[in-house]
Amino acid sequence: MNVIAVSNLRNFWENAAYQDSEQPLKAWLAEATKATWTQPADIKAQYGNASIIGNNRVVFNIKGNDYRLIVGVAYKMQWIYIKFVGTHKQYDAIDAETVEQF
Repeated sequence: MNVIAVSNLRNFWENAAYQDSEQPLKAWLAEATKATWTQPADIKAQYGNASIIGNNRVVFNIKGNDYRLIVGVAYKMQWIYIKFVGTHKQYDAIDAETVEQF
């Protein structure tokens, strides 16, 4: 998969308050770029705790569920677009199907 807007992840982990997210986000990024997901079931097979939601979006739990990552997936194009990364409190304040954090 081609991950678009990686700088959004980098900007998040470079924030002093979220530096503990750097390695888990880098690990997710490495796995996602090696993946070939053609349907939501492919993601669920690799990440059983991922939530498939509307609008071709997926929510991943990062760092033992300390953070939430929302991506938009274009399966045919093999693109993942970073839509949101934040804490659970920040996640609870947004609509995961429509958020465009960056």
